[in-house]
Amino acid sequence: MAEGKKASSKGVRDSTEARGRTNSFTDEERAAMREAARERRINQSDPAAGEREVLAKIAELPQSDRAIAERLHDLVKATAPHLTPRTWYGMPAYAEEGAILLFFQSAHKFKTRYATLGFSDKAKLDDGGMWPTTYAIKQFGPEEEARVEELLRRAVG
Repeated sequence: MAEGKKASSKGVRDSTEARGRTNSFTDEERAAMREAARERRINQSDPAAGEREVLAKIAELPQSDRAIAERLHDLVKATAPHLTPRTWYGMPAYAEEGAILLFFQSAHKFKTRYATLGFSDKAKLDDGGMWPTTYAIKQFGPEEEARVEELLRRAVG
């Protein structure tokens, strides 16, 4: 660096933009990050607030996603009652010993054609050298419920 010149973040930003890349996030990504910061504050100050937050997030969902999320919530409570409901990046999620084990992502939130049920690396779903950890959900009838129940039982070991 030349003597008397100071490094600035503007110079880094300018050179990054000159190469055709930006460091910007989408509106949805920024909202999710703000939501995650808020959730950390809530969970640290009131651990029992988790279920209230999950139920509030589910209530905000459009009817098609809400019906799936409500049934999923009931299924988690019945199949793995030791999991702690809490929100994760604004999504209903369930934790085991403080670590997120599974989450529900609304199709509406990220403008996708289906909702998803995802499992973290804490879930005991290992099956050889490769296995699915995220599942698309377009409907949630008896067949899907049975499959999710089986996945939950495996995930918690």
